[in-house]
Amino acid sequence: MENTYLIIMIVVLFALAISDLVVGVANDAVNFLNSAIGSKVASRTIIMGVATLGILIGASFSGGMMEVARNSIFNPQLFTFSSIMVIFLAVMITDVILLDLFNTFGMPTSTTVSIVFELLGAAVAVSLLIVAKNPELSISSYINTATVLGIITGILMSVGISFTFGAIIMFLVRLAFSFNYTKRLAYLGSIWGSIAITSIIYFLLIKGAKGATFIDDQTQDWIKHNGFTIVAYSFVAWAILLQALRMLFKINVLKIVVLAGTFALAMAFASNDLVNFIGVPLAGFESYKLLISTPGATPDTLLMTGLAGKVGTPTFMLIIAGIIMGITLWTSKKAATVTKTEIDLSRQIEGDERFGSSLFARSLVRTSLNISNAIDKILPEKVKKYISLQFNSEEADNERKKLGKDAPTFDLLRASVNLLVSSLLISMATNMKLPLSTTYVTFMVAMGTSLSDKAWGRESAVYRITGVLSVIGGWFFTAFFAFCVAFVMALMISWGGAWALIALIGLAIYTVYRTQILHTKRSAEESEIRAFDIEEVNGEISTIHVMENCKLNVTETLTKVTDLYIQALNSFEAEDRKGLKDANKEVAALNKQTKKLKNNIYPTVKKLQEQAIDSSLYYVQVIDYLRETTHCLSYITDPSFNHIDNNHKVFTPEQFEDLNLVKVKVKATIDKSIKIISKGDFVEINELMTLQQEVLDLLKTSRKKQLKRIKNEKAGTKNSLLYLNILHETQNLLLHLINIVKSQRDFLDYHKE
Repeated sequence: MENTYLIIMIVVLFALAISDLVVGVANDAVNFLNSAIGSKVASRTIIMGVATLGILIGASFSGGMMEVARNSIFNPQLFTFSSIMVIFLAVMITDVILLDLFNTFGMPTSTTVSIVFELLGAAVAVSLLIVAKNPELSISSYINTATVLGIITGILMSVGISFTFGAIIMFLVRLAFSFNYTKRLAYLGSIWGSIAITSIIYFLLIKGAKGATFIDDQTQDWIKHNGFTIVAYSFVAWAILLQALRMLFKINVLKIVVLAGTFALAMAFASNDLVNFIGVPLAGFESYKLLISTPGATPDTLLMTGLAGKVGTPTFMLIIAGIIMGITLWTSKKAATVTKTEIDLSRQIEGDERFGSSLFARSLVRTSLNISNAIDKILPEKVKKYISLQFNSEEADNERKKLGKDAPTFDLLRASVNLLVSSLLISMATNMKLPLSTTYVTFMVAMGTSLSDKAWGRESAVYRITGVLSVIGGWFFTAFFAFCVAFVMALMISWGGAWALIALIGLAIYTVYRTQILHTKRSAEESEIRAFDIEEVNGEISTIHVMENCKLNVTETLTKVTDLYIQALNSFEAEDRKGLKDANKEVAALNKQTKKLKNNIYPTVKKLQEQAIDSSLYYVQVIDYLRETTHCLSYITDPSFNHIDNNHKVFTPEQFEDLNLVKVKVKATIDKSIKIISKGDFVEINELMTLQQEVLDLLKTSRKKQLKRIKNEKAGTKNSLLYLNILHETQNLLLHLINIVKSQRDFLDYHKE
């Protein structure tokens, strides 16, 4: 029976390993995909194919279980089999939950840091239980504190060094090539490409080949001691080859660099970060093999001394892991979400910003502007003129506008710098045995190059910086959360045994299920918002397209306004808290959609064909009034929900009677408006205005009745404030509604003229 239970634990570990591979790849895909996808170096199929090939080869190169999963964080020889399995199970359950949460919200984090602090938290919990039973022992003998301090140092180093190097090298490269780099590639391209590819090859040899199962120690020593020779020969060979390819076949050198860099980072990710996903389960499996191979050993007495040595990993396990990672890369929607976060923060063009503004970001931008102005006063005019000329992106921006939605987020030059600097820093850190995180390096390099490339202009700087700070904050939260949750889970498994394990696995499954629903819902909302985008032709949009799109948006939005208005008032009358809460959430989502429409006014007007510019005035009016209409609705649903949520009394039957009359009239008015706009026939607009006036009169009567109730002390303060607020916002909603219809009519009439 005991042996069966142990086998089940091992099976659970490997099941969790598969789950961890899926969520881990979704998180780390951003490390090697962002430059290729952001620059649109090739079709998505080719990019994913190159990355998948890198993953499959990298997985087979993997050295198996790294020491981090066995003896870097704690000393396994001091733990029994039972204790070590508690640690490993707590770590894997925590890792699945943690990474899945980050993926759901599109926040890239470090799988290395998460696994390290999970191991630390679980090991500390188990060590405390052991020390509690044996007071003569010390917890410090169980934990390798030096390794933990090294990891924390690596976090801080990764952030500062990567951002600084990325910014400096991007500035120098842009000075050399400018934004209009096509001509300069003719004589500088092969040299730059050779530098970049040589750095990537060096990165592969140092980072990718380290610990590879098929490379013997002698060969690895030769690579290590002949690094300069390899680099020198590689530089000359690639410079000649790239120049020949450019001259003979007109091949863009930067495309080769970006695809090679994508392959290299994907390969290094698989060969080195694979331990973050399967290292712990493999260590657990090795522990089980030690137990069954030791005669007379029991789970509570056998010390895991065997884990302190070097242990290989069967190649077939590595290949299976690589296949799972490759499939996940193609199928995971969360991987696309995480990648989108980084690309949005580094895009060259302005647009809708995901993050808001923060006090620190505003202060940082102001300080940077002051420093920039001070430096500007010192620099000679010739130097300023030269720098300004190199960083003039007007021509490149115009080319990007012509491409419309097919335009890359940033150019190939920046993508090549991202990959070059990331590869160099990671390989240098590996060679010097510094614990830099791959995620931290690639992300901060991308942010540094964005800053130097002036992607963070005054229109977007505060939002981009807030986004970067949010991601960095998430990194430190990763360490804290990983430690605390793994600590608690280890205690629960130690005390609760099999029942606690079953409950925690159920929690992990439920969490992944709920986050999947949440991610699907968020993706659907974003798709609905993206559906509002207007089709472009050669970087321009026609008035007809704007009108059709505008009509569709207005009618769909007003239909939702009607439904949510009725739902909110009905739920309030029934004191249905859940129904009112759902209505409030849907109103918030509707507000996001209309906000997106309003934010798109600038690019829409900018892209309108020249002859249609004058008609854009009416388009702007329609969107403004539509936005105000949804605002009015939110000022009804939100206070109503708070009223119910605070358990205040609802309205009296008399108040509901008046309000229900208003509700029916409002629905009729909005339905009439939708019908008029849909048909594009505004002959019935006078009937609509008559309907509107009837509702306004009804609102006026209801308001007078309520004032009499207040005078006669028949209504309380909260009751009266909410009732009058609903009447007032309903009135505003109707006023904006008529303005929408009139503006839509004027838009159509002007176009006909």
